[in-house]
Amino acid sequence: MSYSPLAVLDDLRIPVVRVHLRDTWGAWSPLHRKIVVATGLSAAQELCVLAHEVEHALADDLGCGVGLNAAHPLALPQERRADLLAARKLIAISDLAAIAQWADDVRTAADELGVTERMLRVRLHDLNGEGWPWPATLKTAG
Repeated sequence: MSYSPLAVLDDLRIPVVRVHLRDTWGAWSPLHRKIVVATGLSAAQELCVLAHEVEHALADDLGCGVGLNAAHPLALPQERRADLLAARKLIAISDLAAIAQWADDVRTAADELGVTERMLRVRLHDLNGEGWPWPATLKTAG
């Protein structure tokens, strides 16, 4: 059985509100006990956003990166923690190992797993990339 952040949110009685957002894909509002998700996301994007925001709710975080920290939300420890825990729940090592047998790149693997490339890279980085056919980080030109 695969991980369902919507089922977790249902158990927690936390509603998901879908609205047009210009600068983010989702946010946790502890004041309103709601998760806001951008409309127009792909299924993989929405799944990953919900999994990430669930981790904020479970940790009783005071919200996502806000104020001066909003420009660099991944610099915040709570953002890194939410990504890491979401990636661990969304991507089982057994599924990753099975796909690694035939997928040629991260994009193909992420598509098969039903997650974003970014979430797959978070998971690969968590595993130190050891033994996986794709790098955990993007290589830059130059």
